[in-house]
Amino acid sequence: MSVKIRLQRHGKKQRPFYWIVAADARAKRDGKFLEKLGTYNPNTNPATIDLNLDQTVQWLHNGAQPTDTARAILSYKGALLKHHLDGGVRKGALTQEAADAKLTAWIDEKAGKVDAKKDGLSKVQQDAKAKALKAEKVANEKRVNAAAEAIKAAEAPEVAEEEVAEVTEEVVAEVAVEETLAVEEAPAAEEAPAAEEASEETEA
Repeated sequence: MSVKIRLQRHGKKQRPFYWIVAADARAKRDGKFLEKLGTYNPNTNPATIDLNLDQTVQWLHNGAQPTDTARAILSYKGALLKHHLDGGVRKGALTQEAADAKLTAWIDEKAGKVDAKKDGLSKVQQDAKAKALKAEKVANEKRVNAAAEAIKAAEAPEVAEEEVAEVTEEVVAEVAVEETLAVEEAPAAEEAPAAEEASEETEA
């Protein structure tokens, strides 16, 4: 029986979550498995991988063959390196202490790279948030200025209409006064010729 170390899909639609399992090569992808070795969550950045290193290496020692994706994950977590170093120990090329020291140094270096990536991502996210906040403030200022201009534009015609109404009232008042004066002057002018005619008749 050939054994494969592969991924078994779980999770929701468009939100996959995988188990890393050792399974019979003839079994279905999501079917029976021999042992669960860890989990892989690609929905986070960077991806979250939880792997039982010792059990995975034991399956590799027993001849289990990882799939391409599983191989990349095992390499990322150091399982393939540990498998290689254990082979060197069995052959007598190096001691167990030296192999453990190399593995620890590699894991620490890898952890430093992952932390640096996380810090870089958090900084990028903070910069993006700052830019978005600045853009939002600028947009809000533009909206406030536009609203103020609209209010001024709406008030300007009202003021103009009030001024026109005042001027019209003044003109109407002046015309009314002139008409009143004209009416008062007209009878006086008519009375003057009548007085002159009366005086002429008296003299005659």
